[in-house]
Amino acid sequence: MTKKMSYRWMLRERMAERGWWKTTDLTPLLAERGIHLSAAQTYRLVAHTPERLSLDVLAALCDILACTPADLIEIHAVEPRAVRTGTDEALGDVTAIRAGIRPKRARIT
Repeated sequence: MTKKMSYRWMLRERMAERGWWKTTDLTPLLAERGIHLSAAQTYRLVAHTPERLSLDVLAALCDILACTPADLIEIHAVEPRAVRTGTDEALGDVTAIRAGIRPKRARIT
């Protein structure tokens, strides 16, 4: 099986450690470092896990929060889920189970 990796975005936790509870606290600090984001973009950056992140933004966040990228991103492996098939030993042979089931004819009155 292929190993799948995932990550957890912890910007909100790092901001909370400094007593910053509003996303608007971050906008002017990013602007001082040349990163101009709208209020909606800043909110999404803080509240949601970004799928893509510019290295410029990451560097600015690390500078603002005096931390490293490892403090903002926690990486972990995800256990792959087993795919259930119709031939699972616990279920037995599905075709044998279905053979005993017959539909009832519907009567419309």
